[in-house]
Amino acid sequence: MKKVIVVGAGPGGLATSMLLAKAGVNVTVLEKQGVVGGRTSTHGEGGYKFDLGPTFFLYPQVLKSIFKAVGRNLETEVEMKRLDPQYQLLFGDGGSIRATPNIEEMVRQVAKISPTDAAQFPRFINENRDKLKQFKFCLEEPFRGLKDILRWPVMRLLPTLRPWLSLDQELARYFADPRIRLAFSFQSKYLGMSPFQCPSLFSILSFLEYEHGVWHPMGGCGSVSQAMARVATEMGVDIRLDQTVERIEFKGKKATGVVVDGREIKADAVVVNGDFSKVVPQLIPNEKRGRWTDTKIEKSKFSCSTFMMYLGVDRQFPDLAHHTIFMSKDYQQNLKDIENDHVLTDDPSFYIHNPCVTDPSMAPEGHSSLYILVPVSHQHKNIDWARETPAFRARTLNQIKKVFGIDLEGSIRHERVVTPNDWENQFSIYRGATFSMAHNLGQMLHLRPQNKFASVEGVYLTGGGTHPGSGLPVIYESARISSRMLLQDLGLPWDHCRVPGPEEDLIDSPGREQVRAQSSSKKMATSGI
Repeated sequence: MKKVIVVGAGPGGLATSMLLAKAGVNVTVLEKQGVVGGRTSTHGEGGYKFDLGPTFFLYPQVLKSIFKAVGRNLETEVEMKRLDPQYQLLFGDGGSIRATPNIEEMVRQVAKISPTDAAQFPRFINENRDKLKQFKFCLEEPFRGLKDILRWPVMRLLPTLRPWLSLDQELARYFADPRIRLAFSFQSKYLGMSPFQCPSLFSILSFLEYEHGVWHPMGGCGSVSQAMARVATEMGVDIRLDQTVERIEFKGKKATGVVVDGREIKADAVVVNGDFSKVVPQLIPNEKRGRWTDTKIEKSKFSCSTFMMYLGVDRQFPDLAHHTIFMSKDYQQNLKDIENDHVLTDDPSFYIHNPCVTDPSMAPEGHSSLYILVPVSHQHKNIDWARETPAFRARTLNQIKKVFGIDLEGSIRHERVVTPNDWENQFSIYRGATFSMAHNLGQMLHLRPQNKFASVEGVYLTGGGTHPGSGLPVIYESARISSRMLLQDLGLPWDHCRVPGPEEDLIDSPGREQVRAQSSSKKMATSGI
């Protein structure tokens, strides 16, 4: 029996362990933390529960198909609810949108701000459906070099993807009002990027929300990681917590295992599921890393970070949506402060997760667990978090009070604050850049760390730092790509790692027919505006 060690029990590592175990591999997962899930885990005390990182599931079809491939059903393992409204958007310069997957209602929501733009929403959905359909294979295959880019199936995408445009410029093809463009581009923050810098390709992110839903796993996103760990264990995977891997052992260029507490654990291959730029330099010597030297990593571009507040409060907020995003009045300056100047902004944008309106299990009865995220610069010499944290905490609470009229300070019964410094030192994230390497054109496809590490043998990568990138759907896809390559190299069955065909694509898209019907008639697209 072949033996594989997976370093890290994050979503990519757990998905990989399931797929490898299905092929009969002896899999051991070694996790540094005391819980599974990495940033897709839950924490808290006193009955308050918080997601550590992701707070919702987008496009769960990828994970559904992985569960199906190993003979299980995600929907029976984890209860998920599709949200409507998906989230509430508040604009600092006026106006709000109650984002809903109901297409006709969404047209009316956009029309409250810009009647002209509302008519373009069905066209935006239809064209991005086609864009995703054409580009999807690029998220499902390894890209090992320039020759993979220069293939005709990739090159023919250029007129559709328009890589010369930013995401904001792409949206300007549909929407004139900058607030409406923000409503369909703030999702670039899922990649830790500004919509004014993010490639136009990523208009597919907001499309995915409206087409396939924003989902809440009951009990928090950590419940999905726990279900994956439970299934993996039932399949024979050995998951060991509180295990810090010191390094990967090599014989020449071939990985032979890993070292934990000074003892080598032998393996035929090693899968690294951790923040690439932080973890791989700790595990693989500089001279064995090919082009991904310390110097190369240091010169790479990185995403923003996040300032987090996890608050257990003795009140409920029935009028506060499950997800609320506030975009400050000068959003572009806010982004410039984060990405260019690396300073703390005076008028921060923020996101609040109020899951108890959907899932009362997240807090004691009559209480709430509030997750507050403020995008900030990754670690930079301009910001000393040891000095700045108390003042920025107060600024964040004051911003919430100003926007909602809610004074939280006296109601807090549990509190945890996580800064970029904590992300780096407690959670092993390079520069605290919570969305890993930036997803600019110079760091995508073959220019991103690859699923099979090229300069050594027997080392594979999964997670947000490798191809295809950050975000749960593509992290799960990275696990499928890496597992397929590893099993092929070991000469083991890998058919279950294939991407489902269109007839098997587990898609639940109740809004699709609404959009088609609406866009087929100009009268319908503009009525009620």
